[in-house]
Amino acid sequence: MKSRLNSWAQKRLCGLLLDNSRAMLEAMSSTECIEPQRRARGKGAPGPVAFNRSELTRILGVYGHFVAAGEWRDYAIDCLSERAVFSIFRKASEMPLYRIEKRPSLARRQGQWMVVSMTGAILKRGHQLNQVLKVFDRQKLKLAT
Repeated sequence: MKSRLNSWAQKRLCGLLLDNSRAMLEAMSSTECIEPQRRARGKGAPGPVAFNRSELTRILGVYGHFVAAGEWRDYAIDCLSERAVFSIFRKASEMPLYRIEKRPSLARRQGQWMVVSMTGAILKRGHQLNQVLKVFDRQKLKLAT
C-alpha cells in the first residue's frame, strides 16, 4: 500500500537525502576511491580509475531522485585499474539494475562514460557525463506521472 506524501514531506525527504549525500561525499573525499594518489608501483605508473567530486555529485543527484521515489535502494562504487563503476541496486542482494562506468581508455573513441543495463546492454555512451545521465530523464518522467 503506497502512502502519499504531501509536498512538504517530499521536499523534506529530498533535502535529507541531499544532505546525506553531501555528508557522505565529505567523508569519502579523504578515501582512496574518489581521488586516488598515484601508487609507487613504478615510475609514472597510473593508479586505479576513480570518480572525482563533481562527477560523483552529479551521479548522486540522479540517484537521490530515484531513492526519493522509492525505485532504487542501494549503490556500490568500484575503483578498478581500467574503470570506475557506480552500480545501482533495487535491493542489496540483487544484481545491479544499472552501472555507470568511467573508462578513460575509451575517451578518444566512443567516449569514456557509459550506462549499462542489468542485461549488459549499453544504454548510452558518450564523452560528457551530463549527456550520458540523460538516459534517466525518461524514467524520471514516468515517475512523475
